[in-house]
Amino acid sequence: MKCEAEQTQGLQMEEPQEISSTEGGCVGDIVIEKFLIESKKSTPHVQLACSMQHSAFPLDGNELCIWNTEDPSQQLLALRGHHQPISAVAFGNTATPRLICSASPDRVIMWSLDECREKVLEGLIPRGTVLGTLLGKVLYLRFSPDDRVIAVCAGNKILVVDTESQSTLVELEGHQGPVTAAEFCTWRAHVVISVSEDRSFKVWDHRVGSLIYNSPVLAASPLLSLLVVEGSKQLVTGCAEGQLWIFSLVDRHHYRCVTRVDLRKKRESFSTRRLDSNPGSLPEESRLPSAHELAKGDDVEVTLPVLGLAHCELSLGLASECGLLSSENTSCLWVGSSAGLLILNLANFELEAVLHYKNFRNLSIQVAGSCALRSKTSDGKAFCLLTSMFGNGIAGLKVDPTALLRCQQRPTLGTRLSVLPSSRVLPTSPLHFGVVESSAQPARHRQPAARSVVKDQPLVFHSKVRSSGYTSAPHATMFSPKTNIKNDCKRSSERKNSYKWKESPVQNSPPTRLSRWLAVADGRAAVRCVQFSGDGRQLACGSANHLALVFGADLTGTPAVFPGHDGPVNTVCWSHDGRWLLSVSQDGTLRVWSVRRTELALCLGKDLLPKPVQSAQFYYIDTFILLSSGPEVQLLTYHIDTCKDEIRRYKPKSRGRAVVRLPMTGAVEVTSLSAVNDFYSYLVLTAGRNRTLEAFDLNVGRSAAVITEAHSRPVHQICQNKGSSFMTQPSQLYNLFATTAVGDGIRLWDLRTLRCERRFEGHSNRCYPCGIAFSPCGRYVACGAEDRHAYVYEMGSSTFCHRLSGHTDTVTGVAFSPSASQVTSMGLSMCLQR
Repeated sequence: MKCEAEQTQGLQMEEPQEISSTEGGCVGDIVIEKFLIESKKSTPHVQLACSMQHSAFPLDGNELCIWNTEDPSQQLLALRGHHQPISAVAFGNTATPRLICSASPDRVIMWSLDECREKVLEGLIPRGTVLGTLLGKVLYLRFSPDDRVIAVCAGNKILVVDTESQSTLVELEGHQGPVTAAEFCTWRAHVVISVSEDRSFKVWDHRVGSLIYNSPVLAASPLLSLLVVEGSKQLVTGCAEGQLWIFSLVDRHHYRCVTRVDLRKKRESFSTRRLDSNPGSLPEESRLPSAHELAKGDDVEVTLPVLGLAHCELSLGLASECGLLSSENTSCLWVGSSAGLLILNLANFELEAVLHYKNFRNLSIQVAGSCALRSKTSDGKAFCLLTSMFGNGIAGLKVDPTALLRCQQRPTLGTRLSVLPSSRVLPTSPLHFGVVESSAQPARHRQPAARSVVKDQPLVFHSKVRSSGYTSAPHATMFSPKTNIKNDCKRSSERKNSYKWKESPVQNSPPTRLSRWLAVADGRAAVRCVQFSGDGRQLACGSANHLALVFGADLTGTPAVFPGHDGPVNTVCWSHDGRWLLSVSQDGTLRVWSVRRTELALCLGKDLLPKPVQSAQFYYIDTFILLSSGPEVQLLTYHIDTCKDEIRRYKPKSRGRAVVRLPMTGAVEVTSLSAVNDFYSYLVLTAGRNRTLEAFDLNVGRSAAVITEAHSRPVHQICQNKGSSFMTQPSQLYNLFATTAVGDGIRLWDLRTLRCERRFEGHSNRCYPCGIAFSPCGRYVACGAEDRHAYVYEMGSSTFCHRLSGHTDTVTGVAFSPSASQVTSMGLSMCLQR
């Protein structure tokens, strides 16, 4: 069946004009209104369409108007064939032929743009092909990737129509409300996904007409928009209340929810970040209404209904300049709403830019009823097609994402932080004091030892009796070598080099097959922490039954037991040379153990630390002990003496002394700290009870940076990418660190930009503080979860790549071996090795 159409002459269209912002700044080139058309009938809620060269919209109700975005001089093409108002328009995906489809309650018509143009030039009437009649109100149309079929969303069902035979192949029924959007899966051509006013989405196999997956109810308001992201294999859907849901479409992920985004909260957070980073210079278009404005009843947009979604293509040069992207796999998303346009980063789920219509002078449409977006045109700008919510206007906008991002980007710091030191240790630095003291202390200790022996001379009547030996110090070594002497580092390296280890390939994928499991303790004694030694030959863990245990890396044999704590052991840490093991317990004490002798070498408690120790580690290649006590980060020098003295056996010779105390900003309790011990680094990372992150530069002995509102809850672990002596990785990766909080997933940060670069939220962690770990190659992040699995994420993706099973209870933590392709996960009562 053919339908006739004609070209409409004399449409009223305004000239393109630049739109300047209300504050009169230098952002006038951000958005340009290319055209404005007044329709005879209002079309607030219709599906609009944008392609690389054209935009399409209904005009005067039943006319299909097509405007060339590349050559505005061409006359508007208005195609007539519908008798009732057009409710949906969609372009095809192939370049030849260029197809467009329009739908109204009376008929669905497919047009060929090239044929229509040729007919008009020849003075003939273009014709369209009718694909269906009397289908009811059609809310959405979508062509398949090859344009062979088209999905027609009419009422509660989806009709899959063949474009060649004009026949309906299958009807997909199952939604309880009108279907508002549908998308084809580009890498699985037989799959179509739909969303509906029943607040759920469904996945169909349209070849056989079967339902693959039915989601639960997601929101309290209808789902309006849908987008399939091919690069990350994710599904993004938005609702009328300004909520976005992102689901994984990866095989065997079972359509797992990755995250939920509240656009209103994200907009507030975006404005707060800009205000904190550059107070007094916040542009008005990003300023939130004050309480006084709300009380006056001004026009305030409470929600941000998601009217349209589209890919946002940014060049890597722009991304690097604006500090947005740390990986080529990072992508952004255009979100069209009634109040404006937003750019959402799909890596960290944060807003990168916000454009409000009402804050640009002379912009014809202030509140949009419908929105269609095209991410990139020939000049690199985005095109946005809008219809007015309360009027009859239809406008086309060209938006420059480069200018938008540059205008709203956060100012860069004067000096970027880095884990790798770029200058020498200052003479006034606490680190310099520790190094000088460690090199000078052995000489001072030998002299008192000699004098104490000479002091006992009254036992001998003659001072020159050779056999007595009292006139000289004994030849036996009175003090064992201290771990904070420079020579120890040399011995440590020689000790490591004595073993013949092969460097692990960087491209190795993490192991997924369970090779061994071990019950650590009887009953419900949870394993709370685990760490491999630097050479990968031993594994230490702390348990809730007050013990620290050391196993062989293969979890075989009898473990070495280190008793003595009066509470659960929360932290274990190896020294760089592997001779000492540090443990921290809930009893508030810090203990250092001799691994070879399996005995206590140093105990620090209330006599030195008035507040309980929360976390601790060796630092600066075993020169110091770094710990958190209450609201302070303390740097301690220490001396360990394991020499046996039968006379003074009860007087401890090992000791520690505080060098510097650094309080957290706001004097809040420190919940976690992290620093590199495998090489010299000045930076120490801390997390506070008030959800802030703070970086301290110990070379100058003060705070270097503060990140506020890092998580929605206090951070319980900071994990740095410390690498391994058995693997090589680019130096930039050492500046990455991850944080985790209960109920808020994992966030990946970059010290150079102090930005959250990616978020990992595919695992369950609502109650128990589960641990995280970096792989030695720096390509993976692993974590525990409450669903009895461990998850492994690849750095370039927000969805997990491996889900490791085998536990019978919550997985409390994970650890990668530095020397082998091995990962150990710990649960409430056992350790598993892969």
